[in-house]
Amino acid sequence: MNKKRLKIVAESILESVTTQSEKAIQHFDSSPLPDKEILYELIQDIFVVLFPGYFGRAGMSFDSIEMRISYRVARIYETLKPQVYREMIHGCRKDPKNCCICEEAAEELVLNFLETVPEIREWLDKDVEAAFKNDPAAGNFDEIIFSYPGLEAIAVHRIAHFFYQNGLRIIPRILSEWAHSKTGVDIHPGAVIGQSFFIDHGTGVVVGETTVIGDNVTLYQGVTLGALNFPKDKEGKTIRNAKRHPTIGHSTVIYAGATILGGETVIGEHSVIGGNVWLTESVPPNSRVVIGDSGIKITNRRNSKLPESIRDQQ
Repeated sequence: MNKKRLKIVAESILESVTTQSEKAIQHFDSSPLPDKEILYELIQDIFVVLFPGYFGRAGMSFDSIEMRISYRVARIYETLKPQVYREMIHGCRKDPKNCCICEEAAEELVLNFLETVPEIREWLDKDVEAAFKNDPAAGNFDEIIFSYPGLEAIAVHRIAHFFYQNGLRIIPRILSEWAHSKTGVDIHPGAVIGQSFFIDHGTGVVVGETTVIGDNVTLYQGVTLGALNFPKDKEGKTIRNAKRHPTIGHSTVIYAGATILGGETVIGEHSVIGGNVWLTESVPPNSRVVIGDSGIKITNRRNSKLPESIRDQQ
């Protein structure tokens, strides 16, 4: 072992840390950030409560359900509260003007989340039904819950979205990126997604932060709901709260490889977007959008005539 050389390397790294304390890639603070590994494990506990009898090593029956659910709820509370507190106290230190009584606020937020679980379960029940309805390859609900990456990504999103809506940013992103790495589906926790949502196959789906998706929407693999550009303020800085991603109307189907971009882009309800379509402008309800011989072809699914400017969009 070349001890002398290793010592020089260590000293060089230490110098880069101590002389550039404002670097974005290091964190020196008395308040630790949320623990990613703990949150990863927590997802499994939450899944046991969301899908009783499907997850967890021990089997669940009606005789044991009260004890097992009570145990998991208490475990989620005890595990999640300090993680939420860590993010809150870190936020207070970064922005003292928004300081709060973080421990009490963390407890209240975790309790609010647990109280929301029955509602999340109702939404997931509709998501499972949508998958079964729209995928003839699905043999039963069990197969969907156990093996469909799209459902797993949606379930994690519905958890992460709650915390995003309540002002957290780090924990929701940790949860969503765990789902992304595991399923290949990248849904930003800020995206608003309606009921009966189905992602078939899943791989390569991207849903941006300010996307709004209505009820009964189906996405296939490789779909991107992204930003067309990033609006700037007078100083040239990116405006982070602007609507950058599209709005998808109810009962719309978007096939594999389609890309829909822009905060002003609205896909009217009951539309069908064909595979590999690149779309940056709105289309009315009941549209069928496909790639024709000369570019994008838009027709009305009910055979009513569309305005020429829309029909001939290139």
